Amino acid sequence: MELRLVVAPVFGTNCCVVSSGADCVVVDAGAGVADAVGQLIDDAGLTPRAVLATHGHADHTWDAGALCARYGIPMRLHEADAYRLADPFGTLSPALETALGLHRDDYRAPAVVEPFGTPGGSAVLTFGEVTLRALHAPGHTEGSTLYHLDEEVILTGDVLFAGSIGRTDLHGGSGQVMAETLRDVVGALDPALAVVPGHGPATTVAYELETNPFLAGGV
Repeated sequence: MELRLVVAPVFGTNCCVVSSGADCVVVDAGAGVADAVGQLIDDAGLTPRAVLATHGHADHTWDAGALCARYGIPMRLHEADAYRLADPFGTLSPALETALGLHRDDYRAPAVVEPFGTPGGSAVLTFGEVTLRALHAPGHTEGSTLYHLDEEVILTGDVLFAGSIGRTDLHGGSGQVMAETLRDVVGALDPALAVVPGHGPATTVAYELETNPFLAGGV
């Protein structure tokens, strides 16, 4: 599989176009990426099959509706976070809503949303030639999900960053649940995996297990 990265102008969300053969999916369509992602897809001659989200916060889903409409594809995310798409600001603090610099009237919800569950904590999702393994990783939100692309890369959304982890003080977050996720889900990942987080630079599982203050010695 091949991964192409587009960084959103709002909050620097890492939007990933994941492709295999001519098929692709878009993961975390943050605010302001639709045109650049569409141009990338069209220039590469790819066929989008779905827009996915690592979780339902607005900075990871804002442009999903536009891309879904452009290509006639569904939005896919964990069923525990699907409710957030109807009101992207409904579960955010007023201060964060202001910080995002977005306006409710500009939001376009995806027309077709197909939530998925993760029985036993994981599920295999197939979109044409693209196959991902979704790992339920709650704590930042109830439906936070890691996407294991292949034997080399994992997308961690706002669960794990280079040197840090996602906040747990917003609606649906839980410090205790996050600690369990870091121990049981992140701690069980192959150390050789490259990590592409929801924001900021890439890292590796091994490096984070050794140096991240929220993980080192704790898993």
